[in-house]
Amino acid sequence: MIRYIAGRLLLILPVLFGVSIVAFMLIRLIPGNPAVAILGERATPELIARVENQLGLNLPLWRQYVHFLGNAWRGEFGLSFFYGQNATTLTLERIPITLLLICYAALIGLAIAVPFATLAAVRRETVVDHAIRLVFTATIGIPSFWLGIVSLLLVLNLTSAMFGRPWMPPIEYVPIWVDPLRNLSMAFLPAVTVGYRYAAVSMRMTRSAMLEVMQEDYIRTARAKGLINKLIINRHALKNALLPVVTLIGIEFAFLIGGLVVTEQVFNLNGVGRLFVQAVQNQDYTLTQALVMLTVMVFVICNLIVDLLYAWLDPRIRFS
Repeated sequence: MIRYIAGRLLLILPVLFGVSIVAFMLIRLIPGNPAVAILGERATPELIARVENQLGLNLPLWRQYVHFLGNAWRGEFGLSFFYGQNATTLTLERIPITLLLICYAALIGLAIAVPFATLAAVRRETVVDHAIRLVFTATIGIPSFWLGIVSLLLVLNLTSAMFGRPWMPPIEYVPIWVDPLRNLSMAFLPAVTVGYRYAAVSMRMTRSAMLEVMQEDYIRTARAKGLINKLIINRHALKNALLPVVTLIGIEFAFLIGGLVVTEQVFNLNGVGRLFVQAVQNQDYTLTQALVMLTVMVFVICNLIVDLLYAWLDPRIRFS
């Protein structure tokens, strides 16, 4: 197991190297000049040239890339062009908000998806099954920004009617160990917005996996031995059906690191997604590259964790 983990960790290096080249080149294909974005359109050519020299933008591309790679190897991506602060520090400051939303959204999504998917699989081709599939299939097509705006308006109208004044969720991040209630009130609405779609995708996968597992020989044997249906589903079927679902959960979890852009904009949360938008708008090469590398690292690590979970869920799987 240890040798397998070490080998997978070593494979991260060529992946990050390839991504660093792509990220470095693509961000520089965006029209515009970072110096102009910092100084404004009315800046003189002399002042623009001075800022370009300070930022190293007048160097050849290969030298800029070597400088970026050297900083990345040390875990320091350099100073943000726009904010003037360390890009790594800026990114780490925004990560807790985004991770909090992702964890809440995943918990909400799974809490909704697994019970309904199990019920739909057990009641296959009945009215219950068709109703559950219809509701969750329709949910996939709902844009997250629309759902976020509707949920905000609904809360505003309800609180205004009940208490005489509208209530808005706080936007300032407070760690859960400092003030759990304030932390939950800040993250609940955006987490529900994201988790609802998360539940729709997970439900379809869980239902399909459950239907496949329910046809296996060991399930028929358990029924023939007289085990009650609830025990068969919870102890035998559901655990084995979670293998493909774990893969989906891991991919969705990693995807949400960069996929919360719209949700964070709607709820005015200063997470990684919103920082990503600001970095691209400001043509902040350093910060954008740091965020891209962070997202890729999360993807790779999530894939590794998913592979390790396979061995726990299915004892027949062994890593060498």
